[in-house]
Amino acid sequence: MARNGELGEFLKSRRARLRPEDVGVPSYGSRRRVPGLRREELAQLAGVSVAYYIRLEQGTAEGVSTEILDAVSRALRLDGDEHAHLHRLAHPPRRAREQAPPRLRAPLQYLLDSIEHAPAYIVGHHTNVVAWNRLTAAVFVDLANVPADERTWSHQIHLSDDYKARLGDNWPTVARRNAAYLRFRSGQDPDDPQLQALIACLRERSPDFGRLWSAHHVTDLTHGEARIDHPEVGRIVLPFETLHLPGDPDLSRLMLYAAEPGSPSERALRTLAESSSHLSSADLAEESA
Repeated sequence: MARNGELGEFLKSRRARLRPEDVGVPSYGSRRRVPGLRREELAQLAGVSVAYYIRLEQGTAEGVSTEILDAVSRALRLDGDEHAHLHRLAHPPRRAREQAPPRLRAPLQYLLDSIEHAPAYIVGHHTNVVAWNRLTAAVFVDLANVPADERTWSHQIHLSDDYKARLGDNWPTVARRNAAYLRFRSGQDPDDPQLQALIACLRERSPDFGRLWSAHHVTDLTHGEARIDHPEVGRIVLPFETLHLPGDPDLSRLMLYAAEPGSPSERALRTLAESSSHLSSADLAEESA
């Protein structure tokens, strides 16, 4: 059975962003009372009855076929992440999750320590930072000084004024990306109590997050670019890539950053690396324990 309310809210939000002219639906110049396509128009595009589509928007997906969901996805012009999210909302995965703290294998910490001239860290399944190297602390935030239950990027992005200031004019992009990723993860694992508690906390404490969450953006985090206004070395621009850790089910991914060779950002990283060379990520982890 579909998650209560989530399926309908997602379908409505995606339907609202489509204009009739985007999908070849004549509007006949009439004033439309709702943004985007009407339910009748979407049903026609998907090749299903209006009553059937209304049931989907009411959150009733029992017995709905993959073919019907694919047709609705095409009509809504969903991208790959949104398409997968629609299927997960209609047919939620059920996973038994352990609540023990994530386990970090020693070789992963050795790997982080070996990366001396760029930030690198490992996150769990709800943006919780499990381990990091010294340049992560120097560039982004010294996580050793953050309470363990708030040591997530979501807390830093939405609830930390200091980190918001460091993100500068890039904060709206990062905040939207984070909310979209949490929506993606929530669809992947709707029964993760830690993830749901994090989302509830952010919605309660951050009106900005509440608005972003209500927009139902859905995006996995695979690669991108970080922009940091650092108080010591100025603007740092760092492309990043994410690597999954399939042999470590308690962990989500390894995040790796690298500055363009010869760029001001590379020189800034070297300056920060030299100034923080007396610390290792193992020292930082020990401080935070």
